[in-house]
Amino acid sequence: MAIDYQEKIPNNVDLSEDRRLRRALESWLPGYQQWWRELGPVDSEAMDVYLRTAISVEPGGWANYGYVRMPDYRWGIFLAPPEADRRVNFGMHKGDPAWQEVPGEYRSELRRLIVTQGDTEPASVEQQRLLGTTCPSLYDLRNLFQVNVEEGRHLWAMVYLLHGFFGRDGREEADAMLERHSGDPDKPRILHAFNEKTPDWLSFFMFTYFTDRDGKYQLASLAESGFDPLSRTCRFMLTEEAHHMFVGESGLRRVIQRSCEIMNQHKTEEVRKFGVVDLPTFQKYLNFHFSASIDLFGQELSTNAANYYTMGLKGRFQETRIDDDHRLGEARYPVPEVKGGAIIVGEAPALTAVNERLRDDYAVDCQRGVDKWNRVIRDAGIDFELKIPHRAFNRKVGIFAGIQSTPEGRIITEAEWDREHGGWLPSEEDQAYVQSLMAPVTEPGKMANWIAAPAKGIDGQAIDFEYVRFN
Repeated sequence: MAIDYQEKIPNNVDLSEDRRLRRALESWLPGYQQWWRELGPVDSEAMDVYLRTAISVEPGGWANYGYVRMPDYRWGIFLAPPEADRRVNFGMHKGDPAWQEVPGEYRSELRRLIVTQGDTEPASVEQQRLLGTTCPSLYDLRNLFQVNVEEGRHLWAMVYLLHGFFGRDGREEADAMLERHSGDPDKPRILHAFNEKTPDWLSFFMFTYFTDRDGKYQLASLAESGFDPLSRTCRFMLTEEAHHMFVGESGLRRVIQRSCEIMNQHKTEEVRKFGVVDLPTFQKYLNFHFSASIDLFGQELSTNAANYYTMGLKGRFQETRIDDDHRLGEARYPVPEVKGGAIIVGEAPALTAVNERLRDDYAVDCQRGVDKWNRVIRDAGIDFELKIPHRAFNRKVGIFAGIQSTPEGRIITEAEWDREHGGWLPSEEDQAYVQSLMAPVTEPGKMANWIAAPAKGIDGQAIDFEYVRFN
């Protein structure tokens, strides 16, 4: 399915045939553009950036690469190709034809799901708006901007659904997405993690690895939806989301590689004096971002998640590959619980444990990247192992929110936490040190001292290609 770039709002949903919807979206466009100017990437208006732009939603050859002036990026509305005779694959409507219109009895639940997902997209742009001023290379600056413009497009994807299927309520929700701002004390973003600051590039790489990976699992669950327009929207968003996670995984690998090089060169673990990130500090950042990201999956046992599943609105990760009845009436699932001052694994109805199953899938996926980083450390001959913290550690949501735990999962007292947590989470000193490394490098092919060069460039270009042109 090709994308029509002749329209004011590029799309592959025949927007030209729906004048009411087109006018509504065109009236929303100026507010979006103003939001981008005020809260998008700072000082980027005059830059020409080597970006990819979707030209099709087919799996092969779906994007073009070329220089784009940042404010001129063509955001639009792109849905994956429809599946013939698509059916609802789970819940009480399993086997029914997928809905092409919002089922009236599930209108409020669907709107809530779309708004919550949509609110995360502009939030991440707002969190990252200052990072371009401290970029470690033009390669990385370009990747930041690619993530930013695609998160902006993902907002458009959700706004299309709100305008196209929810009438006045949807239009009001779309307007509210531009009124809430990350970290705003009066109108914050809906989810806590999207009100945290992203003050440095180590945090950015952690965010794109861990928090965007949460996005992958949320989008994959929504891609299973029996509401077909939402499913098709999320399926294409997942295509773009893969690059965001690559930015995180490869960026963090390059940070580790550079740290190991300096450790071996100077025969010491005390590498801060040489201007790189020491591995214990890396582990602290990992602990924080993993714990903040698994909170995004919500309560371990959730009646809302059970209802969404039963209604056929939000499934599980790769739902159709799971070997069960996809109704979960009598099924059970292992869920952690706290008993007698210890963490044990019990069992709960699988239907209310849908969030926990998704969190399990996510944790396994996160571990794959950590395994890759540990191979870099081992190959350098260094005796250090990065570890994913126990899911009870530093939690603000769910059954672990009211307790304190070590990264190994041992429950401790508040006094012990107050005394020890500076060794597990980034301290003010750690954050100040990492921030001190954030000096911009904008000469093509050059890298900041604290990060190694990438293995290869983008779209077949050399590493010293001029990925961003300053005008």
